[in-house]
Amino acid sequence: MSGLVLHGYWRSSAAYRVRIALNLKGIAYQQVSHDLRQDAQRAADYLAIAPHGLVPALEADGQVLIESPAIIEWIEMRWPAPALLPADPADAAIVRAMAAIIACDIHPLCNLRVLRALKAMGRSQDEIDQWVRRWIGDGFAALEQMVACHGRGFCFGDTPTVADCHLVPQLYNAQRFALDLTPYPALVAAGAAAGALAAFAAAHPAAQPDADR
Repeated sequence: MSGLVLHGYWRSSAAYRVRIALNLKGIAYQQVSHDLRQDAQRAADYLAIAPHGLVPALEADGQVLIESPAIIEWIEMRWPAPALLPADPADAAIVRAMAAIIACDIHPLCNLRVLRALKAMGRSQDEIDQWVRRWIGDGFAALEQMVACHGRGFCFGDTPTVADCHLVPQLYNAQRFALDLTPYPALVAAGAAAGALAAFAAAHPAAQPDADR
C-alpha cells in the first residue's frame, strides 16, 4: 500500500509515536507539517479533515485517522508483522497500559495548549517547567516499576512494542524540560535500546524535514 500522508509537526510527541510505528513496520509515508507554534493545526483546511484541530492525523485508504493510539492500533492491525503487541491478551493489556500511562496520564497535562493556558493564567516559565516535570515524573514512577518487571531490553520483552513507541518521545520531552532521569534506570535503558534502532532514529524530531535548523 502506498499513499499514506501523516499530518504532524517535528516536535509533536504524538506524531513522533506514529512515525516510530510506521518505521518499525517499514511503511513509506509522506509528511505534511503544521507548525503548532503558529496554530497551523487550527487552519480551516486542516480542520476540514481533522476537526479536533490536533496532530497527528493520518490519511489512509481514503479516510482520515486521528489520535495517535488509534492510529497505531490501525497500523498494527493493517500490518501485523513485525508485531508491536504481544500475542497473549494479558501481555498485550500490560503493553497497552504502559502506553496509556504516557498517552492518557502524562501527555494531556503537558501538551502545548495546556502550557499556553498556564502561561495565560500568569504562571512563570519556571512554574510551567515544574508543572511538566511533576506530571512526567509521576507517570514515570509508575512506568518504571512496570518496565523493570516486564522489560528484557525494551519496555516489554526483548523487542520493541507500542509501549516503546510512546516511551521514546516522552523521554525526549523529559529531557527538554530537564527532568532528572536518575530515578528511572529501566526507562532510560529501554529508551537507549530503542533509540539505537534505525526506525527510532529516523523518527527523531531532529531528523524531520520541518525541524528547526
